[in-house]
Amino acid sequence: MAASDKDTPAPIVRFDTEPSRYRHWQLTTEGPLARLAMKVDDAAPFRPGYALKLNSYDLGVDIELADAVTRLRFEHPEVRCVVVTSAVPSCFCAGANIYMLGSSSHDFKVNFCKFTNETRLALEEAGDRSGQRYVAALNGVASGGGYELALACHAIYLQDDGSSAVSFPETPLLAVLPGTGGLTRLVDKRKVRRDLADVFSTLAEGVRGKRAKDWGLVDEVFPKSRFDDEVKKRALALAEALPGKEGPGVKLPPVAVERRDEGGKSSAEYRHVSVVVDRHKRVAELTLRGPSDEPAPSPAAFRERGVDNWAFALFRELDAALLDLRFNFPEVGLIVVRTVGDPERVRAHDRALLALAETDWLAREVVLHMARVLKRFELSARSIFATLEPGSCFAGSLFEVALLADRSYMLDAEGGPRIGLSPANFGPLRMANGLTRLETRFLATPARVAALAGETELLDAAGAAERGLVTFTPDDIDWEDDVRIAIEERASLSPDALTGMEANLRFAGPETMETKIFARLSAWQNWIFQRPNATGPRGALTMYGRPERPEFDWRRT
Repeated sequence: MAASDKDTPAPIVRFDTEPSRYRHWQLTTEGPLARLAMKVDDAAPFRPGYALKLNSYDLGVDIELADAVTRLRFEHPEVRCVVVTSAVPSCFCAGANIYMLGSSSHDFKVNFCKFTNETRLALEEAGDRSGQRYVAALNGVASGGGYELALACHAIYLQDDGSSAVSFPETPLLAVLPGTGGLTRLVDKRKVRRDLADVFSTLAEGVRGKRAKDWGLVDEVFPKSRFDDEVKKRALALAEALPGKEGPGVKLPPVAVERRDEGGKSSAEYRHVSVVVDRHKRVAELTLRGPSDEPAPSPAAFRERGVDNWAFALFRELDAALLDLRFNFPEVGLIVVRTVGDPERVRAHDRALLALAETDWLAREVVLHMARVLKRFELSARSIFATLEPGSCFAGSLFEVALLADRSYMLDAEGGPRIGLSPANFGPLRMANGLTRLETRFLATPARVAALAGETELLDAAGAAERGLVTFTPDDIDWEDDVRIAIEERASLSPDALTGMEANLRFAGPETMETKIFARLSAWQNWIFQRPNATGPRGALTMYGRPERPEFDWRRT
């Protein structure tokens, strides 16, 4: 496609789907096992202009996968092992569709990779935290993103038939990187030797059979005649080693929302979340509403409420709103977060939910979901300001939103807002770096976190500032001007510089595989996607499928 095609506006992205509407995946369950078979409809791309051949995927394929991973956790607690395989003969998955990438805008490519990464991490978390492990049954070629999907699984089994292989062809063929954590998982998770990983990552045709196992690229290889039986045997063994869960699953209905677009402003109104986007100012106002009811008094009542439990409902809506902002409003540079409600009621809901989560799998899944949504918020390439005003309920789990913000403004006035901490701030909702947001905030003074654990009272602006919990506390004379000027200044700065600055500042402390994937791999991929060697007029990604060879700028930087 011509370079100008990349400027074509991306279609509106909607993330609600369910298995009866899947075009690209087949999901079946049988007792403790589930089978998630990839059968991509090549005539149903996310947008016109390319065909999804060889089980290659685009955003539409990945939206269905993300839905299946979430749905299995909430709707099928009986499933303890999920076999990911292909329903296309001799082809597991050819990875992200090259023509889709080559014709996409830069921001769409980066957001596509980010969403795919988040889905892979959720899949891994299901095995680590939810007792629902995934195994990859590679009954054909798994290249690029296809092998990256396999790497996110607990175990990888490869069919030994002379043609099935695993490969990372991105660097030799496309001048880009495996974009969804593949390089990191290769050496950090599977601990493949660096020299072998180097050879593998530049060997376009990949590695087959016994060599793939010897190098640590797969766990086992089986001949085609025994492949299905051997995979099922091992999947059952994995399932039997995991504890079961009591009680039925909870159905996940679509997230209800009303949208309006008028006068340069777009709004989305959910039950607990409101979003107003001012396109001219490039600012989104995000309002989160605290609970209006009391927490469920018992496990049975919690289960009966299901997705109507406040925390579950609000964080599902917040997740939908964040994805909407990420994909459909790329011009937005700043999200201003507000809350409305009773902070004590938020803390009561937190305490009740976390008490249930000690024994109830559904409550535990809700907490894990909340943590994933907060991490998605932090990984959004947007500046985030929190404004704490009268009527706010930045407490407990909602105070985590103020902590993840790049800065916070709390009004210091009589009758002003109050903040409060709850058990949710001290462990359950950890960041990608493995620390709580309070631990990350006070890296230099960890004793302050322990002291804060004893804070049971709500704090006014002076108390919050004294404890280092907010950034600025203007009085009612300066409030309006200070906040307005801060928003205008932030929106005027380079979005590229801000994205780099924020990504470097938000994840202090230890490095984990998750932070490496986003802060290292994704940052490099972001840069490479803009370089002429990959996406220039004669770059490898642009020239893919043409008879001419790409042209490179040979200078190393």
